[in-house]
This record gives sequence, structure tokens and C-alpha cells, in this order.
Amino acid sequence: MKSKVAQPVALICTFTWIGFICAISFMEAWLKFRAPGVTLPIGLGIGRLVFAALNKVEWVFALAILISSLKTIRKTSINPFYIVVVLVLILQTTWLLPALDARAQLYIDGKNVPHANLHIYYVIAEGVKIISLFIFGTQLFKLEKCS
Repeated sequence: MKSKVAQPVALICTFTWIGFICAISFMEAWLKFRAPGVTLPIGLGIGRLVFAALNKVEWVFALAILISSLKTIRKTSINPFYIVVVLVLILQTTWLLPALDARAQLYIDGKNVPHANLHIYYVIAEGVKIISLFIFGTQLFKLEKCS
């Protein structure tokens, strides 16, 4: 029996994406500062590169999921959890990452940087994204299993 809603690419991308976020945002981001010889400016420089790369990879995942879901979208609507993920990604790409990048550059340049809650907002955004991706992926898995 042929499956009605086969989206293996979306399923794989969803859970791989969760792995990327967990590994980078919740592990690498703070562990690098514990390595011997890694100063704040060096750690921030590394972080800027890593998070810029992660953001690009996330857009590849988002587009791959969208493309793999196109035949399903015509029959139903776009999954609301996927929409939340994309909205968070847009927020991160257009506001949070550029603002954090600018602050990191100020630190690297040795300037005084006033307190801001941008990192807290970023962590919250990552949490919302992981939860939404997990629910979306679980729904995809259930569709795959039922098909």
C-alpha cells in the first residue's frame, strides 16, 4: 500500500535540526569558554562564526522541509508548529543574531557594552523552536506511521 503522506525528508530534517540546535546552542556555546586559553574575545569570535553557520544550515532545513511538504500543503494547510519555527527563525535572522553579533564585536574591540537581555531572548527562542520542531516532527512521524 502506497503511503498518502510520505515526507521522509521533512522528518529527517526536523530531527537533525533539533540535534544541531541542542549541540550548538546548548552545548558548544558555553563549553568553548571553559577550554584552556579561550578568552572572551576568542570565544565570541568563534561563536559569531558558529552561529552564522548554524543560521544558514537552519534555513536549508526549513526550505527542505517546505519543499518536501509541498504536495501535502496543497491538500491541507501548513502545520502551525512549522510556522512557529519559521517565524522564530526569521526573528533570529533579522534581529537577534545581528544584535548579538554587534555586541560581540564591541566586546572583541575592547569596548564597554551595556547590559542587555538578548542572550536570554535567544535561549527562549531556541527553546520555542526545539519544542515546536519536536511537536511538528512527532506529528510527521505519526502521519508516516499511519500511512
